[in-house]
Parts: sequence; C-alpha cells; structure tokens
Amino acid sequence: MPKAGAPVEEAGGAVPRPADAAPAPLVAPAPLAASARLLPALAAVYRAQLSRARVARIPLLFVATFQSIGIMVLMRGVVDEGGSAARSVVAGSSVLVVAFVALNLLAQYFGQLRASGGLDHYATLPVPPAAVVLGAAAAYASFTVPGTAVTAVVGSALFQLPMGHLWVLAAVIPLSGAALAGLGAALGLLAPRQELATLLGQLGMSAALLLGVLPADRMPEVVSYARDLLPSTYGVEALARSFDGQPDWLAVCADLGVCAGVAVVSLAAATWAYRRAAVR
Repeated sequence: MPKAGAPVEEAGGAVPRPADAAPAPLVAPAPLAASARLLPALAAVYRAQLSRARVARIPLLFVATFQSIGIMVLMRGVVDEGGSAARSVVAGSSVLVVAFVALNLLAQYFGQLRASGGLDHYATLPVPPAAVVLGAAAAYASFTVPGTAVTAVVGSALFQLPMGHLWVLAAVIPLSGAALAGLGAALGLLAPRQELATLLGQLGMSAALLLGVLPADRMPEVVSYARDLLPSTYGVEALARSFDGQPDWLAVCADLGVCAGVAVVSLAAATWAYRRAAVR
C-alpha cells in the first residue's frame, strides 16, 4: 500500500494526490436580478431617452413647427378668419407637430433600433417591455409641447380665433401624443426593414396632414371615413371645438375620451410588437 502523499499510479502516469483531499464544493449560481417595477423603470427609460434625443431632435422640432406655421400661412389665403374652416386649419396644424415627432420620428427610431440590434441591449436589462415603449413614447411626445403651443398661438392670432380655451392643449397633447407614439412605435417594430419603417412613418404623417388640416366638411364622404380611423383627428376635433365662443364641453370630452382609448390600444400594440421583435 502506498504511503500518504505518495504518487498514485494511473493510466496517464504518476499523479500526486493527497490522501485526505476533499472534493471541491459546488458553487451555486448567483440569482438573476429581479425585474424592475414598471414606474421606476419607466422613469429611467424616459430620462435616458430624453437626454439622448435632446440634441438630435430639437432641430427637427423647429422644422415641424415652421412647417405647420407655413401651412397655416398658405391656408390663410383660401380660408376666411373666424369660421369653422379656420378652426380646423389651426387645430390640425397644431396636432401636426405631434404627428411629425410622435409618429414619424418614433417609427424611424424603433426601425433603426431593430435594424442595428439595439433591441438586444434592452432585452438584457431587467426592464419591463412596457417601460421601454412607454418611456420612449413619452420622451418623443415631450418634444411636441413647445412647438404645438407656439403653432396654436400663432394660428389663433392669424385667423382671429379666441385663445381663452387653449388650456385644452394640456389634454390634447399628451393624449394625441400617446396615441400617435404608440402607432409610430408599432410601425417601426413591425416593419421588416428600416427603410420600410421610415416610409410608414412618412405616410402616417402625410395622412395626419391631409386628414387633419383640411376642413372635414370639404372632404368627400369616402375620405371622411378614413379620417375617422386616424387617432389624431379626435385631438384635432377637441381643439377645434375649444375655439368656439361657448364650446360644447361634452363633445370635447367625448373626443378626448376616444383619443385616450386609442392611446391605450396603440401603446398595448406597440408593447406586443416590442416583445415580438425582441425575441427574434
């Protein structure tokens, strides 16, 4: 019998092994971090998106604002001041700023994020998918506030409309922005190619321009049905009604309620599209 500490003969040769050596203990794998709660994760994503998009998106916000003001200046030559058509033009041009940023730019952003593999980064974080979609949508919609307010004030002065109820923008901007941002995110995430996401965002903004700015009573009946399907038109209608001397607040609340319902549906669709794109 070999002595303690002596080499032990094996097939591969002599291997020194202490007689009293104990097997190495098994180390349990470290538990994964718990998923963050929705509201703190949403706030973190919102701050990150806001800081990243601030430099790149502010020039585009000026473009969206000048574009809407230019449209109102052009329409001033064919639309009389103070009438229902003037209210539609001002309201549609104001919400068009929201469509440019929340729908068009967000569709491009998520299309680029999917094409570049950026979704893999978010998939590795303990962040709920809803927080990613809502945080990005809220950040992009935040950029529409100053441009929309400036457009509404300039349009009211240009068409001699009362400004006493412009506080309705405090509800129109977030609700229209949420509905359009959810739609833009879903388009960008579902598009198979980045170029197609950009095209869909541009088409959506063009639809908001044609169906939102032009007065509804001057459109063909078939086009009016398509107008009812665009979520931003309900924000346009709510803002246009507020320019009346004595607004029908029940109708305004009804339009805002429809806009809120569409916002919930579109953001839920965008969250589903994010999960679908992240697992691929």
